[in-house]
Amino acid sequence: WGLQPDSPAWLSAKHDAHLRSANRLQELCFRNGGIYIKLGQHIAQLEYVLPQEYVQTMRESMLKRCPVSSYEEVRGVFKKEIGELPETVFAEFDPVPIASASLAQVHAATTHDGKKVAVKVQHDHLLDTSVIDIATVDLVVNALNYIFPTFDYRWLVDEIRESAPKELDFLCEAQNSERCLVNFRKLSPHIANSIYTPKVYWNLSTSRILTMEYIDAKEVTDVKGIKDLGIRPVDVSNLVNKAFAEMIFKHGFVHCDPHAANMMIRPLPQDSKKWFGLKRPQLVLLDHGLYKELDHATRINYASLWKALVRADQNGIKEYSIKLGAGEDLHALFAGVLTMRPWERVIDPSFGHLVLDGNNTDHSEMQMYANLYFPQISELLRRLPNVILLMLKTNDCLRAVNHALVGGSTPESFEIIARASSEAVFEAKRMEKRFFLYRFIIWLEELLNELHLFGMKLWLHYQQPRRILAG
Repeated sequence: WGLQPDSPAWLSAKHDAHLRSANRLQELCFRNGGIYIKLGQHIAQLEYVLPQEYVQTMRESMLKRCPVSSYEEVRGVFKKEIGELPETVFAEFDPVPIASASLAQVHAATTHDGKKVAVKVQHDHLLDTSVIDIATVDLVVNALNYIFPTFDYRWLVDEIRESAPKELDFLCEAQNSERCLVNFRKLSPHIANSIYTPKVYWNLSTSRILTMEYIDAKEVTDVKGIKDLGIRPVDVSNLVNKAFAEMIFKHGFVHCDPHAANMMIRPLPQDSKKWFGLKRPQLVLLDHGLYKELDHATRINYASLWKALVRADQNGIKEYSIKLGAGEDLHALFAGVLTMRPWERVIDPSFGHLVLDGNNTDHSEMQMYANLYFPQISELLRRLPNVILLMLKTNDCLRAVNHALVGGSTPESFEIIARASSEAVFEAKRMEKRFFLYRFIIWLEELLNELHLFGMKLWLHYQQPRRILAG
């Protein structure tokens, strides 16, 4: 108040106000726990719509400082669910959790036949309070939207309302985990050995207790730990990108909460292929509570959109953005939100036009566009169907992981996206068009696409020495 807009004093006061408010919101999430922490985690991914102070404050705390239930509360959950106490169900049960998240915490235990397991126990009373929590947040967000019409986060409440019941049912999570692994074995056999989900012990699991195989591995963003295993961070980044490209474009069954705490890395078991002593990574996926199924039309339209984005195909970007619900007026903004690039860069025909360096210039540019187009971004998020909002969230989580591993997005990541999305699109076309002439035209399209991908590979090989020297 009383300061000249955009002056150093005004910018400093604005920063302080954002930071103060972000810390207050963080404290609110921690005090209330459960659903509020899930909301805080979601806020941590909204770089394209929120000031950096909120994003950084939430990102630094929401994954690392979740509430911990007392051992007595854990025993109470066991008594309600299984009818026995943990020290009876297991030969050994560590009362101190090895990890804690918004909805549950994990304890190490040993079964009576000597197997080491990880036991996920839901925080007590969450099931009772979650409905009230969602209704409270809904009331607050609707009131704010009534007072400030451009402040529209009702889509966020809708998403939490739909996903919370599934995430609170651990038997649903166990089924998702097994289905994910089956999909890789059936639909993506070329990388199936590099993806793993912990074995579920069904006889020791209920809707609020999940017993799984104990996995000894490094968190996906633990760069030092990964290097100590003899694995290159760039190989981890590429594997993560391949895994989620396959899930999104080919399986249509997507893990929608791939933040750092839900992915672990270990050397590929029984791997004989080594290059200068380096080992190949295996990605272990955890926390399978939040999955989204893409119907055939949505999956192919989304694959077609990413194919168009990588090719800088303006007409394709517009066509498939409209089909996915962005509207003709906001298709360029949708492309910007997906790629974190301004429209001029999105339609730049050069091979590296979508690469994010993760530097301060990228962040400043992103924040400038978020401030400039806040009402339009809010309108876009209101329009998009829930399934696409979850794809955006997945995108944001993966971008944060890639930033931690390699300082941004690598050129290889877009070659991976281009290949997986193209394969999905051409497979769908072959299924629809069975006449010889159509199949010949599709074959020609595939040939041209392969030439484009070959050009990308040549560009990547040219860039590799330059990146090593720059590093």
